[in-house]
Amino acid sequence: INMASTEKHWDTIFSTALETQLGWYEKDFAKTFELLDEVPLKEGSRVFVPGAGVSGLIDLLVERGVEPVCNDISSEALAKLKSRLGKRAAACEWLCRDISLPLETEKVDLWIDRAVLHFLTDAKARQGYFDNLKNLLVPGGYVMLAEFSKEGAMQCAGLDVMQYDLEMFSVALGAEFRLIESFSYTYTMPSGNLRPYIYALYQRAA
Repeated sequence: INMASTEKHWDTIFSTALETQLGWYEKDFAKTFELLDEVPLKEGSRVFVPGAGVSGLIDLLVERGVEPVCNDISSEALAKLKSRLGKRAAACEWLCRDISLPLETEKVDLWIDRAVLHFLTDAKARQGYFDNLKNLLVPGGYVMLAEFSKEGAMQCAGLDVMQYDLEMFSVALGAEFRLIESFSYTYTMPSGNLRPYIYALYQRAA
């Protein structure tokens, strides 16, 4: 994958589309919190979001008193998100990185990925992603993954995607991660199209 072209691709999307027109735009985070409410987060817990984009989830995490680590490959997306958060942006750590390349930051208690992993169609990129996850997550920490399911679309945002099932998550994470809960969910895009997802929450051995 050409990092520069990928970056440009996402910058173009985030600079030209309204947030509410994005194919993954969520107004309601109930499905995400169905899993996150199982995670015992304390005030000041660090929560890594590999593709923060312009997601309203970040606002909700700040309200809960945790420290979101907002990562995105698109500087355009992060600039928009910072601008919307205003003073609350100071509660976050900001990283503009390709999540498949080695990443340095302090350890995190929770990793939340909605619709990032499925864009990594290259085996080496996926390996890099899971290396980062395992390097950053504390023992006993939690991972929430929400990706296109096996019934899901083959493309999103003009790019090919991978589709996932539970076994694929479990194999990629490895034996030290225990599944806590999972469910299938069909998301309705702003366009009205349907996108089947699989959601899963894992905990790493302490």
